[in-house]
Amino acid sequence: MATAALPDSTTSKDPQWGRILICGGTDWPKLGKKGAGKGGEGDGPINPDLLEPNILRSLLNVKITSVHTSCAGCHFVAIDIDGQAWLFGRNGSSCLGVVDVEYVSENAPIRLKPTDLGAPAGTKFVHAACGRNHTILVGSDGSVWGAGANTLGQCGQTVCPEVSGFKNVPVTHQGNRERVVKAAAGTTFSVVLTDTGKVFTFGSAANGQLGNGTTGERIVTGNKTAYDIETKPIYVKELHEKKIVKIVSGPQHTLAMDDTGVVYVWGYNGYCRLGLGDQKDALKPKVVPQFAGPNPSTMGADICAGPSSSIIADKQGMFYMAGKWKNSGDGSSGSPYSTFRFIQDIMGCKVMHARSGGVTHWLITPDDDGMPMTVCWGQNAANGELGLGLDEPKSATKPTRNVPLQGIEVFDIAAGQNTTLFLAKPNDKFSELPRHPEDVQPPGACPKCRKDEGDPLECDKCDSPWHLHCLSPPLAEIPAGEWFCPTCVAAGPGSAVGTYWKKLKKPKFGVHKPPPQVAQPADDYDDDFDDSSDSDVGTKRKAPAGRGGAAKKKRS
Repeated sequence: MATAALPDSTTSKDPQWGRILICGGTDWPKLGKKGAGKGGEGDGPINPDLLEPNILRSLLNVKITSVHTSCAGCHFVAIDIDGQAWLFGRNGSSCLGVVDVEYVSENAPIRLKPTDLGAPAGTKFVHAACGRNHTILVGSDGSVWGAGANTLGQCGQTVCPEVSGFKNVPVTHQGNRERVVKAAAGTTFSVVLTDTGKVFTFGSAANGQLGNGTTGERIVTGNKTAYDIETKPIYVKELHEKKIVKIVSGPQHTLAMDDTGVVYVWGYNGYCRLGLGDQKDALKPKVVPQFAGPNPSTMGADICAGPSSSIIADKQGMFYMAGKWKNSGDGSSGSPYSTFRFIQDIMGCKVMHARSGGVTHWLITPDDDGMPMTVCWGQNAANGELGLGLDEPKSATKPTRNVPLQGIEVFDIAAGQNTTLFLAKPNDKFSELPRHPEDVQPPGACPKCRKDEGDPLECDKCDSPWHLHCLSPPLAEIPAGEWFCPTCVAAGPGSAVGTYWKKLKKPKFGVHKPPPQVAQPADDYDDDFDDSSDSDVGTKRKAPAGRGGAAKKKRS
């Protein structure tokens, strides 16, 4: 088949955009459970583990500007250049905003526009955050929407089992509406950041995740332990007059960085994941002393939160970790990093970008030729989420170059619990990568003339072979860059690929109806993400705030 060179993905008018690569598990309902990655049976879908980065065919003709997930999540949000959101993955508690489906395939992602949620015309999605089973979307007009599990108010709505459709979350301070620009999400809470640098939180306060100085711990009816639940965003007063520019959250802790590079941490501190030298939960934001100055070069430039660890990259590009991030030796549960320590194996790397997944850790650093080099490591990466290659080990105990991505200009990474997405600029090396799904059953001959002859031009998305003279209008030569056939163009951006997915009906978006009364929150830790070994919440069952009339207990 004829091929063509691929152009750079940026122009003077467009923001930076790229194409999505995927590796790791795609058997969304079973990820983290026995039997994942075995594929489908009979005429059903094939959901394999991808052991190397694959081009995601379904979104190959969509210009993506950012990708979002969490280390505890099995679902993803991709935002395109037009401000539309593309969602796929596990649909636990309707976290994708759709109902009656267990998951949404990456081969048939759903598209969501802000106007679908009642936003004014011209509004774009600008950011997103994924918790374990809930999702937060941010609009260009400062609006916030949440969907998914809401047993502890993490979607910003009155407590109920789930918010089945994206619902607006008003964010106000002293009677004035705040414009939100970014979001982060843990398992039982959410965090939003405004354009003026204010931070607001909502959800469960069980381990200080809300940063308001209290958990509200008390004994209620039935001798159960209850904690405060905030269903409306509350202002984090401890960060007053601080210009926060970035927020990230792990399952039960949060990091924030201000415009000078000072890093603040709060929430659950098991395995010393906050890097403060102890394991005492921080109920209010605390400054990490190592990144408080006065030397500007040693202050924070990037922050990241893993399941039981935290990462900070300073302005020199040095990479620091705290907490538990591996299974044995220093950095394990028996000997966690109590304060932020640099990783010896990557001291020579200038870190530009850092991420953590369920068991994976990632960084992007300049290679000798100036191209970005993707480095990764992680133990027990059972689904191939490191993407090291078909004949390579699935896990890596030490930082290693991701060889399949050599020569690929990766500029963003979304590291999920068992799956990893990369956002990369298309180039010749990119076009040589395998594609997912591997077989889309293209026609054996040109769809126009039905003849299998000559050197046809192959569609980048569906592999259909077309003769140049059969196109309308005919082409005199192979076009530069990516090329999509008339069928894919007619189907529109992000259309489903593969015979099985093309036949299915699109999932139905849910519409949330407030519950008639407050539901009894269930323990939010009985799912398949195993952070239970970290004792993030323990075995205490939570009850709604306000029951029993017992006095609240504060912890310093």
